[in-house]
Amino acid sequence: MLGGLSLLLMERLPQDLVVQRFLGSSYGLADVQLTWLVGAIAIATILGIVVRSDSWLRRYKYTWAAAGVGLLLLTFVLGSEINGQRLTLEFGPVSGQPSELLKVILVVFLAGYLSENRTLIVEQDTRLGPLRLPPLPYLAPMVAMWAIALGIVVVQRDLGAALLFFGVFLALVYAATGRISLVLIGFALFLLGSAGMASLFEHVRTRIDVWLDPFADPLGSGYQVIQALHAFARGGLLGVGLGAGLPEVGGRPPIPEIHTDFPFAALGEELGIVGLLAILGIYLVIVQRGLRIGVAAADDFRSLLAIGLALVIGIQAFIIAAGNLKVLPLTGVTLPFISYGGSSLLANGLVVGLLLALSDKGVEPPPPPGSPSRWRRLGRRGSG
Repeated sequence: MLGGLSLLLMERLPQDLVVQRFLGSSYGLADVQLTWLVGAIAIATILGIVVRSDSWLRRYKYTWAAAGVGLLLLTFVLGSEINGQRLTLEFGPVSGQPSELLKVILVVFLAGYLSENRTLIVEQDTRLGPLRLPPLPYLAPMVAMWAIALGIVVVQRDLGAALLFFGVFLALVYAATGRISLVLIGFALFLLGSAGMASLFEHVRTRIDVWLDPFADPLGSGYQVIQALHAFARGGLLGVGLGAGLPEVGGRPPIPEIHTDFPFAALGEELGIVGLLAILGIYLVIVQRGLRIGVAAADDFRSLLAIGLALVIGIQAFIIAAGNLKVLPLTGVTLPFISYGGSSLLANGLVVGLLLALSDKGVEPPPPPGSPSRWRRLGRRGSG
């Protein structure tokens, strides 16, 4: 359903926003989006049918983590710079953002590490004055992996991916340990880091300034945010009708990056508040189903993996929706399954395919000695 809404939106937008040439033929925005959407559905279907073992994920978590960081480093060296951000690798006519794949790799690594060390992290404490923290040696590799990935995306100015990684990191740590103190400490560190980055990096400061007062520069840095607010205002409660939104103003889209960064605003104009709530409801269904898969999983690794994959989609949708509505500073992440972008669609297809595989009862049992996950025990207790 989300992909269908995306195709309807891309069809009504100017097709020259994206032009791909392949074998002498040119393809516009809707044609390219359809191609990537079919690829995403194919990936989800193949993974859901073929994958019968998760050992290739749990055993090689460090290898996956190293490959993901290496891919980002390769992007920093050889990537193409677009709008001041070096985020894209190009292979002939095909290009993509490795940070989309890294979000899946990060979840796999965190699920593997937390499932192996959950008992030690939960039951042992390191005292730091009045604070009781988990044993730092067990947290160090996990935090190092997260810090490396976060540092790279900050250097690349991909703040949306940095916020997504941070949110997934905190959510999985809480899911594995149940310690709200870790979330509060992480949130405090996030606020301190945000203040530090705003003082050090001009592009971070600009994003925050636009968030606080986009009307200070209505024809410059604040233009897109203001036009998005106007689109929501035109849509009102019920919208102007699907496909009847304002396609162009003076020969160009009212929001320059409407197909990537602002599809939520475009749909808000056409479907209104009611339609937006329905779209957010679809994302909540995906998250809820992923959490249920985690509850029913056979061991902690699969529980955390399913929970993390579901939260990747939910947190990413929240970040971009909040950015369009000026609840949060605007970031560069995409709206899952709706925004234009091949790497985003394929990565989200990978997420759904893994969730399908994890939910399939035919997947092999966990390696011995396997104990039922605490999520499964809680589910049984709640059903009793």
